[in-house]
Formats: sequence, C-alpha cells, structure tokens
Amino acid sequence: MAADPASTPIRVLVVDDHPVVRQGLRTFLDLQDDIAVVGEAHDSVSCVAAADATSPDVILLDLKMPGGDGVEALHALHQPNRLPPPGTDPAGLRPASTAKVLVITSFTDPSAVLPAMRAGAAGYVYKDIDPPALAAAIRAVHAGHVLLHPDVARLLADSGPPPESAHLTAREREVLAEVARGRSNREIARALGLAEKTVKTHVSAILTKLGVQDRTQAALYAVRSGLD
Repeated sequence: MAADPASTPIRVLVVDDHPVVRQGLRTFLDLQDDIAVVGEAHDSVSCVAAADATSPDVILLDLKMPGGDGVEALHALHQPNRLPPPGTDPAGLRPASTAKVLVITSFTDPSAVLPAMRAGAAGYVYKDIDPPALAAAIRAVHAGHVLLHPDVARLLADSGPPPESAHLTAREREVLAEVARGRSNREIARALGLAEKTVKTHVSAILTKLGVQDRTQAALYAVRSGLD
C-alpha cells in the first residue's frame, strides 16, 4: 500500500492481449491506495485510443501483441500532431502522450527490449515479477526514474557509435549522469546540493540541447556517451 493515500492516485492504463492477464493486473493494482487503473487495451491501436481517452500517467505495456505490438504503440504515442487511431473520433490532431511507459514482458533476453527502450519506454519488468515490486516499479517511473537494467545499458552502449557532443555545461553533464542512474529531480537535487527547481531547469535545458523528448531518451544518450 502507498505511504500517502491522500495524494492523487497514479492513473494506469493496462495493455495486454490476454484478458486474464489484464484482469489479474487490474485486480492487484486496484488494491493499491495510490494507483488507479483507468483503462485497458489489447493491441497498439487500442492502446493509443485508450491513452487519448483516459490520459494515463503510466502505461503498463506488453511487447508482443497481435494486431500491433508494443513498440508500434510507443512510436505512435510519442508522435506529435498525429492522426487519431482508425475507428475513433476523427476530430483534431492528437499531441504526443506524456504518459510514462513501463514495458511488462515475458522475454528475458535483454536485447528483446532494446527497440522499446529506444522508442521511449521508461523501463521494463518481467511478467513473473512479484506484485509489490510491480507496484513499486509503477511508482518509480511515475516519479521520473528510468528503470534501465545494466545488461540493457551495456547493449545500448554497444549498439552504435556515441552521439556527437551536445555542448552541455559541466553542471548539465552532472545532472544528466544522475538522470542516467534513474534518479528523480528530488534525488538529484539532494545528491548535487541544488534546489529541485534548479534541477528541473537543468533537465529542461538538457532535453532541448539533446533534441530528445523525455528523460529516458536523455538517459540513453548518457549511456552511449559514457556519462553514466
């Protein structure tokens, strides 16, 4: 259970092609005082439509689904000014989703989750995870953590040449290194002796300079650049 039930619950969208899995996840997560399941989806198209309809904070996303997998959903969710999914209300273009995406997968090979991490997932867990650990992972990504397993970080670092320098300041490089370690703004502020508002400003500047949309992509940059 959450330590502060009075806070606004974390809104979670559960995406899996198996109804039994979705129901099991919903049953457990609905027992948490600080988590509320706001919708379910069974493939990438219904995931995007449900995300538009429910505005979740966190999307719990299966990787392999018929009719469109999790990586397709990630690309669609992060696309700005996109068309609505087929069969939904066609009125207006959709902005990129701000939801954090936590992949839940049965694949134990770290390379299987690389496409999802490159597409902007905030982390991943295995389907045999203990329920309390799953709830903790949801809270972690919602708080801004990046759940990047060392094996995945190594594969990402080895997957290509390091990106070109983005001319970050020394302080921004320090902050970016902390982001790559999965720390939230509050934890970074404590570690570096800064105000949390100052850290937030540095993170915004880092994202702008790197030309990335979120902390996950910034963390991947740090891994490939050897900053972590």
